[in-house]
Amino acid sequence: MRTKDLELYIHIPFCVRKCHYCDFLSFPMDNSDMASYCRQLIKEIESWDIISQGYRITSIFIGGGTPSVLEGLWIERILEAVFSTFSCIDNLECSIEVNPGTVDENKLKVYKRAGINRISFGLQSTNSEELNILGRIHTYEDFLESFNLARKIGFENINIDLMSAIPTQTLQSYETTLERICALNPEHISAYSLIIEEGTDFYGNKAVLSQLPSEDEDVEMYTLTNDILGKFDYHRYELSNYTKKGYECRHNIGYWRRIPYLGVGLGASSLFEEKRFSNDVDFSQYLDNSQWQNKFKKAYTLTRKEQMEEFVFLGLRMIEGITKEGFVQKFGNQIEEIYEQPLKESIEEGLMEETKEGYRLTSKGYFLSNHVFVKFI
Repeated sequence: MRTKDLELYIHIPFCVRKCHYCDFLSFPMDNSDMASYCRQLIKEIESWDIISQGYRITSIFIGGGTPSVLEGLWIERILEAVFSTFSCIDNLECSIEVNPGTVDENKLKVYKRAGINRISFGLQSTNSEELNILGRIHTYEDFLESFNLARKIGFENINIDLMSAIPTQTLQSYETTLERICALNPEHISAYSLIIEEGTDFYGNKAVLSQLPSEDEDVEMYTLTNDILGKFDYHRYELSNYTKKGYECRHNIGYWRRIPYLGVGLGASSLFEEKRFSNDVDFSQYLDNSQWQNKFKKAYTLTRKEQMEEFVFLGLRMIEGITKEGFVQKFGNQIEEIYEQPLKESIEEGLMEETKEGYRLTSKGYFLSNHVFVKFI
């Protein structure tokens, strides 16, 4: 039987404090409840042994929340369960999200020992006022200490998350953040524009909303990101992701290329055998539920049309775009047969261009990507 590639996402929903802009499934929790969660999470991982023979794990991403609030030994035990349940490739990419100030030298050593080889720091800004407005628990100095410790321990693949369009943020303060981070020479930088989501502390807060940069300034910051990072030899490979050569995040590329992935943990989503399903979002129900396989049995099977739509709008997030050959191999049709009109309209509007291999967004299209994506749905 041919072994298929599979990515694994492990959700740790805990954090020290909810940030003002965060709409993720995350919350503070005491040590006892976190331990109960980890024990249940390990059971869930081990329950997937029935499919482990037909798949091999190509990447692991431990996200949250803030996974680094857990004791390091819990992360080690969780990964031990993964490695004992699944077959994994030799050059596995294993990432963990870390909040500055929540790791020390010992915890980072445990990560290294457990098999983690990629650290993703949620910094957002080097400006103290901006960090305070966002509700972050750390300072820039906390980040520098954590970053330098990770380098000392031997982590050679580090991502830093940055945010633009923060309330009170100026082009100058954002430029300072970009240049400070580039000077540290991380392997990867994710740079996102703040989006005010319903249900967050920011939503409906007139005082905060009045301090947001203008739309024009938001666009200027987006352009500034590409310009400055380009000067420091980072290339953009996705709308919001930049990397040194050879350090693209393989796990995220898998999402955009629709590689099957299994999500374990509270509220975690999966794409498995063209089915989409999710775990409970209620903490108590998750702890009581041991019938994870029922999620798969009751999963929603994507139609061929939905699979094609996802192939296009997820693939177009990549700077190289989508390939004609890939579409034919997956669906048996030329992409022009299915999407002649939206392709033609997007090209005429200057938002997409045809390449030798396929189609991709133009520089103008980067700013209006959602406008392009809806054409294919």
